[in-house]
Amino acid sequence: MQKLVITIDGPAGAGKTTVSKALADRLQYRYIDTGALYRGVAYAAKAKNIAADDDKGLKNLCRDLELQFVRTDTGVRLFCGPTDISDDIRTPEMSMMASAVSARPVVRKALLGLQRRLGAQKAAVFEGRDMGTVVFPEADVKFFLTADLEIRASRRHRELEEKKSFQKYEEVEKDMQRRDHNDSSRKTAPLKPAEDAIVIDSTQHSVESVIEQMMHHINPKIAAAP
Repeated sequence: MQKLVITIDGPAGAGKTTVSKALADRLQYRYIDTGALYRGVAYAAKAKNIAADDDKGLKNLCRDLELQFVRTDTGVRLFCGPTDISDDIRTPEMSMMASAVSARPVVRKALLGLQRRLGAQKAAVFEGRDMGTVVFPEADVKFFLTADLEIRASRRHRELEEKKSFQKYEEVEKDMQRRDHNDSSRKTAPLKPAEDAIVIDSTQHSVESVIEQMMHHINPKIAAAP
């Protein structure tokens, strides 16, 4: 059976995390949340008062930064050194900061090697924004997951409420619209589907329906002779 590298890119709120985790569980693959790595950089930058456009500061930060995924009883968690920062990086402030630092070439270069090392053993689902275009252009299967802005904002608003991080829906939608613009218009690795990506609109589909659509494309690859 072929072991694959599968990439799932797309804008915030499209359902990437939920779908990626479910797909990895279905395939018994590793799930790699690359967006969390950029949030980790944003978290560390804020802690050290490094501005999002301070390339020299960010370069030095990334050189010494120790980010690692650790499997725990509550799932896979992101640690920065000895500290679990999984919950701290999921605030609206960190979302915007992550979008800003991810546009800096020095940060993308620093994390590129780490991501590719994580994919070297294959059997992994990578969630992100440039997985299929930049990090793994030769990935076995590439997906681009999207949804209408209103649906994506509603999903994110509900997530924030569940985490007791209260923000008005209008603010969530405005932040998401701004982040969409920032991610898609940046010069370095803009958010866009890879030319050979399979685009799936999750607006009117359940998680299980999206997974089934993905498996339709994945199964032939798994069954193919090495």
